[in-house]
Amino acid sequence: MTAVVSRTGAAVLAVLTLVLTTIGVAIPAPAAAQPDSEGTRFLDLSIDEVTPSVVSLTSESVVEVTGTVTNVGDRDVEDVWVRLQRAPVISDPAALRTSLSLDQSGFDTAGEFEQVTDRLGRGDRAEFTIELPLRSELEPSLGIDTPGVYPLLVNVNGSPEYGGQARLDDARFLLPVLGVPAGEEPSGPRTSASTPSGGTAGTALERETETFPAVPPEVSRPVAVSMLWPLADTPRLASGVPGSVTEPARLVDDVLATSLAEGGRLDGLLRAAEQSLETDPRVTEGMCLAIDPDLLVTVANMTRDYLVVDDPADPMGAASPGTGTEAAIAWLGRIRALATSMCTVAVPFAQADLTALAELDDPSLTVPALRSPSTLVDTILGTTSLPGVVWPDSGVLTEDAGLLVAADGPVTAVLADTAVDDGRAAMSGASPRNNVRVSGVDGLTAGLFDAAASAALAGMGDAPSTPSFVTKAARYDLADDSATARFQDALGALAWPALAPSVDAASGLPLPAPGRSVLFAPPQVWSPSPDEASATLSMISSLIRSGTATARPFTEFVAAAAATADDPNTSVLDYPEQAVTDGVPAEVVRIAAEQTPRLDALQAALIEDPQAQLTPQEFLTPLREDLLRAMASAGLRGDDPEQAADAATLRAVEVEEAVDGMFAGVTVLSPGGVYTLTSEQSPLLLVARNDLPVGITVRLHVDAPSAMEITDIGPTQLPPRGSRTLTVPAQISDSRKLELEFSLTTESGLSLGSPTNVTVRSNAYGRILAIVTGCAGALLLFLAGRRLLHRFRGEPDPADEGYERE
Repeated sequence: MTAVVSRTGAAVLAVLTLVLTTIGVAIPAPAAAQPDSEGTRFLDLSIDEVTPSVVSLTSESVVEVTGTVTNVGDRDVEDVWVRLQRAPVISDPAALRTSLSLDQSGFDTAGEFEQVTDRLGRGDRAEFTIELPLRSELEPSLGIDTPGVYPLLVNVNGSPEYGGQARLDDARFLLPVLGVPAGEEPSGPRTSASTPSGGTAGTALERETETFPAVPPEVSRPVAVSMLWPLADTPRLASGVPGSVTEPARLVDDVLATSLAEGGRLDGLLRAAEQSLETDPRVTEGMCLAIDPDLLVTVANMTRDYLVVDDPADPMGAASPGTGTEAAIAWLGRIRALATSMCTVAVPFAQADLTALAELDDPSLTVPALRSPSTLVDTILGTTSLPGVVWPDSGVLTEDAGLLVAADGPVTAVLADTAVDDGRAAMSGASPRNNVRVSGVDGLTAGLFDAAASAALAGMGDAPSTPSFVTKAARYDLADDSATARFQDALGALAWPALAPSVDAASGLPLPAPGRSVLFAPPQVWSPSPDEASATLSMISSLIRSGTATARPFTEFVAAAAATADDPNTSVLDYPEQAVTDGVPAEVVRIAAEQTPRLDALQAALIEDPQAQLTPQEFLTPLREDLLRAMASAGLRGDDPEQAADAATLRAVEVEEAVDGMFAGVTVLSPGGVYTLTSEQSPLLLVARNDLPVGITVRLHVDAPSAMEITDIGPTQLPPRGSRTLTVPAQISDSRKLELEFSLTTESGLSLGSPTNVTVRSNAYGRILAIVTGCAGALLLFLAGRRLLHRFRGEPDPADEGYERE
């Protein structure tokens, strides 16, 4: 059912109400909210369309809202009515969020209630369209006569069965008014007018009209606008898969194939930037592409044949061919072309959590997360990205993370204006500024982005989120708002810096002039629809065309922040408790702390062979990157943080298992049975096997009893995917069976593979045999000497007694 309610209809309804009331017929009256004792919800109100979404001097002077009311309760609801209400114009950036959670009474400018349907059954829905003029002297209106950003509310009342009339739901959104359009409406009584001379005799009834002049925005001090345009995605490469020159890349899903193709999320973001560059270069002048190198690495792998695993928990298991090769080739070509014409900046690899990195403080992770991204972006895109800038995905930093970021020299961090203790005050003070020098961290400056606008932008699309830097007072459940309402909120937040009023509507006190610099920074993994992405840049274009904004290159924004390095005034970093809650799971940090040193030791043991196709660096880098992907923080702020945390932990566990498998793949083979030595100095012959695709240098460790001496054979090189016989000099001084344990280690002493036990037996008798032989020899000499002595004396030898000569 669709109920279309116009201003004329409202007037007729008002008259009808008066007549029916006069003759004693009751009209259901709007009632205050009367929540059910058990908190039962009866109706759900959703905003489907707002026309115009942005009011300008050339738009219609009537605001029309289309929505849907759905019965989500356990009983029918009768007499469903809606009305449109407005709260005072926003005069504080914090109100861009807090106004959307005001009590209904705060929306004190209201139109008339208008009926949607007389009965709405369980599970049924009804559409409605309600409109209200911006201003009017004769009928209810929104009362908007100056440019600004206005919170609007649609309120729905109804009578559930077994209950009375009550407010059952509402929906809120922001309406940006760049300029109030001119309008007119009839006023005063009808008057008769004479027929012009020469015409037909008679009179005509005319009515005077009242004209509302257009109200343009204030353009004397336009706001300088910069904007980061993120191109990033959640990690898609399967975890625990080492580098290879022959095996195709493995992805956990094929979502990117859709996202890169026409109409997909990443296609829409790229296309919006391309269109802006073509239609209004002033917009792209103030933009900078913020690119995640992990996305580029993944897309580059997709330009060749790749596989999609059947089970992400089994990255080396069954897999199917991916379908996004053509889309990846086309998208990568387009971004290469665009990057040559626009500012580009690399973000930390895979949106890795810098707080977790600071806790680990391991260069093996810090370098690929913070130092290598620019090189990756520049290499893949053939461009030169802006150096000396770090934009943490969370928008906030701890002091330890700040020290990590600035460890290699001066750097500018892009942070929310709530990430430093006086950031918001600095941006709205008498001399507004959005750059500060950070206290306690040498070489670290901060460029501050508009936190309220960033939070509103994060609410756009099909995967809305609330950033960690949003204060507790400004947090609310985004699931209660429709995509249209959330998009309106984003448009309002983008427009507010250019439309900030000069006088506080409540106190009458003067407010800071709107002429200042502002940086808009959506979340790095941003999910607007293609139309919303285009409309976002269209809003920036409208602000520039209206004269309320100018484009400011992001390079200038960064340079201004870097220039505060010598500022005597500093600001303390403020790390909110919510950022701790949204942080990387402790299990991921534990695994990273354990596995990173093992990877370092293994790489040091692998052989750098100039003739080999696969180098140790190429072989192990994907596993370090997988640990960074496990520390990605973007998904932890979404609608299902537990699932994101489980996925992150799974990634880390798969790296742990892969490293365990690598160490187990280099080992000594057991000879089986008893090893027999032919002499006391016979060497031991063992076989060492290497299952890795890269050669490795190992040492043989022997645990032998004291009766056996083993000579150290020193470092030994094992070929890739091959084995080598080890000749181990040994000296044994015992004829018993001896138990020996052999194992391989890296040169640093880290154990490889599993120990092998060998039983050794020698055919030589060693010391006992020498004693027995010596005694026997002595006895033989004694007996021979005695015989010779008796013979020399001519005496018979007693040993010959009983022997008769024949």
